[in-house]
Amino acid sequence: MLRGQVCFALYTASRALTDVYRPILAEFGLTYPQYLALLVLWEYEHEEPLTVSGLGARLHLDSGTLSPLLKRLEAAGLVVRRRSAVDERRVAVELTAAGSALRGRMADVPRRMTQATGLGADDLVELRDTLTRVTRTIHQHKEQ
Repeated sequence: MLRGQVCFALYTASRALTDVYRPILAEFGLTYPQYLALLVLWEYEHEEPLTVSGLGARLHLDSGTLSPLLKRLEAAGLVVRRRSAVDERRVAVELTAAGSALRGRMADVPRRMTQATGLGADDLVELRDTLTRVTRTIHQHKEQ
């Protein structure tokens, strides 16, 4: 019965992937949520700085979870947070030079993770797209 549940398969797969990420990211002094935040910041590095709320929206994290994570990244010298001069409620998050440079040092992480799954690139793209569709559908259903 349990093994037939999609939710259990997603839960155990997520835990297994996180277990593989943990030692890899530890080499860089990062946790998995910190890595995800950096991925978003690297993606938007050459655009207008993201706000904390914008970053949270992309990661599906609330500010109570995101603020301590950013505080640790800032303490590590990877990001800086700046209050907007126009609206003090808005806080921009930007990569430091060290945060930008870390991207190159971590370039091999996706390959290592792909190898750990035992799946080919096409299978991983299909899996990602399916999970993205499930997430989007659930969020749309919650908003109705």
